[in-house]
Amino acid sequence: MKVVKFGGSSMADAGQYRKVRDILMADPQRKVVVVSAAGKRFSGDHKITDLLYLCYAHVKYGVDCGGVFDMIASRYLDIQHELGLELDLEPELLELKKRIDSKQISQDELVSRGEYYSAKLMAAYLGFQFVDSADWVKFNMDGTVDQEKSYAALRHQVLVGYGAVIPGFYGVMPNGAIRTFSRGGSDITGALAAAALNADVYENWTDVSGILMADPRIVDDPQAIPEVTYDELRELSYSGAQVLHEDSVFPVREKNIPVNIRNTNDPSAPGTMIQAKFEGDHDPDRFITGITGKKDFSIISLSKRGMSNQVGTLRKVLSVLERHNISVDYVPNGIDNVSVVLPTASVEKDLFTIMAEIQREVEPDTLDVHHQIAVVAAVGRKMAFRPGISGKIFAALGSSGINIRMINQGPDELNIIFGVDNKDFKNAIRVLYSSFITK
Repeated sequence: MKVVKFGGSSMADAGQYRKVRDILMADPQRKVVVVSAAGKRFSGDHKITDLLYLCYAHVKYGVDCGGVFDMIASRYLDIQHELGLELDLEPELLELKKRIDSKQISQDELVSRGEYYSAKLMAAYLGFQFVDSADWVKFNMDGTVDQEKSYAALRHQVLVGYGAVIPGFYGVMPNGAIRTFSRGGSDITGALAAAALNADVYENWTDVSGILMADPRIVDDPQAIPEVTYDELRELSYSGAQVLHEDSVFPVREKNIPVNIRNTNDPSAPGTMIQAKFEGDHDPDRFITGITGKKDFSIISLSKRGMSNQVGTLRKVLSVLERHNISVDYVPNGIDNVSVVLPTASVEKDLFTIMAEIQREVEPDTLDVHHQIAVVAAVGRKMAFRPGISGKIFAALGSSGINIRMINQGPDELNIIFGVDNKDFKNAIRVLYSSFITK
């Protein structure tokens, strides 16, 4: 049995609904469907969730939201009419408008209605059971999900053999109030549903054919990653790649359920398969899984003769940063020198105070800070078994005139991290992609 989740672009209009139906009908194992609110139909269009937030803001500040609400209602009524559905949404929409006007609805409940109406329409279109997420996604008072209660509630609700459609993004607090997830909401709902029902696979359908090996805004037409482990996924996400957030895969990772990222607009593409580990080596020539990175870091560097024989130097530096509530991303070091790499935005306000405190507590021979640094990561679980990878990376960058400002490699050898100047960021990613990922 497969649990399948469709994102906003897959729910944008009646044409996309038809694509979803064809995908579900092509595989009888796809029985439980989680849906997002309607996304953009074209460039310049609005996501329904954004319009709902805007509608709430209007009411909060005493501005009539009638025009915005009409845009929301018309999107769903257009889908209903074009698909010829018997379901009548108009009374529900009118009741929702009354609650908005009388300020008898919370922001979370209002913005959750995008997913709610998508699921109602999709359930009617498919002839599947509608299962409201308010009836099974149980939040604790601290905002975390009570997985045990949620899983039991969904198993009680869903008749798997008959098919079910579930709205993503929201659940219910112990007092009965609707609460939305803070990020990746529908992805989290899909993962929770897959874990609750012990699915064989969790399919996440979006508008790209899997997780890409590089940012398509930097590299033209990058390949999709065919297979990626959960550990690699975390490395890619932490280093800047726009992939599934770890919160949205934790429930299925916990139960060792594979995740398949697919493209609604290209259903024949196999997409990206994510799981704990893969047996065998399907592509022996592919040892880099993905290339990603982020800009605007600062490097605080200090050196002190005999540092390697002194206890506590690094601790003192990190303690200064901790007092200022600053998290450190990387700590490259040598025998008598150490550097800390951290986002510039986190340090710039208190930089002079921080430097003075490090100077006072460590008494280094030199203390410098370098800004405008980009961090680039080459991630791959098979890099550890390939001698000379670091040398090849640095040779490729050097031949393109890119100066390396920092090097770091984790003990698990899942990645090689290096710093370059911000101005070289995009070129560094292009050089690595063209050098190590063959077309």
